[in-house]
Amino acid sequence: MKITKLFLLLALISIALSCKNEKSDTDQDKAIAENIVSDPVVIKPIKHGTLVIETKNATIYVDPTGGKEAFDGQNKPTHVLITDIHGDHLSNTTLENLDLSEAVLIGPKAVTDKIPSTFSRTIITLNNGSNYETDGLNVEAIPMYNLREEALKFHEKGRGNGYIITIEGQRIYISGDTEDIPEMRNLKNIDKAFVCMNLPYTMTVESAASAVLEFQPKIVYPYHYRGTNGFSDVGKFKSIVSEKNNEIEVKLLDWYND
Repeated sequence: MKITKLFLLLALISIALSCKNEKSDTDQDKAIAENIVSDPVVIKPIKHGTLVIETKNATIYVDPTGGKEAFDGQNKPTHVLITDIHGDHLSNTTLENLDLSEAVLIGPKAVTDKIPSTFSRTIITLNNGSNYETDGLNVEAIPMYNLREEALKFHEKGRGNGYIITIEGQRIYISGDTEDIPEMRNLKNIDKAFVCMNLPYTMTVESAASAVLEFQPKIVYPYHYRGTNGFSDVGKFKSIVSEKNNEIEVKLLDWYND
């Protein structure tokens, strides 16, 4: 009799746990669904100037560097955008080891001239002022360059690309390596902006904040902020922007986990 009661008790516990797990799974599915509805564009920082932009139908690698292992667990890219020729933006070793069989690879002429045609079936040269469009995606190439006399040697106007990506109803700005140029300050209706800030190659925290306050993206992500003397003060950048316009959301992501 006692054994029967024990089996009955165990059965009731098992049923209760099963119901709890089902509820947990349902809650998790609901949370994921709500997140997709609230923001259909997922941002995944990889390192420095390298990131992944993911939607339901597209996976965009921006300046993929760090080798194949840097993208472990990521979906295969549908598109690859490269801003410039320097090694922290263009890595042929990384490109060669990624599965680009279904990817459209986009870059300025200075970049595409350096990429073997065997890397991807579709390599598109996109220079400043040009755009690429396909179902649900538009990529516009805009200038990125230096302004300071002492920095002109790093990024000349016309060689590299910044990008405006329009996808899922959002306009996403990728600065590439640039200073606070007029083309950045004149941007309109930007939902997400990735803005560099590292010396001596790009610009100061103050210059980046000044530009952001002028073009007023809804969300700004400081990225590409390690220079020759260490990391730029992105906390200061956030303070400057938030103090003068608290409607601009500054998101600090982990770009340097080494």
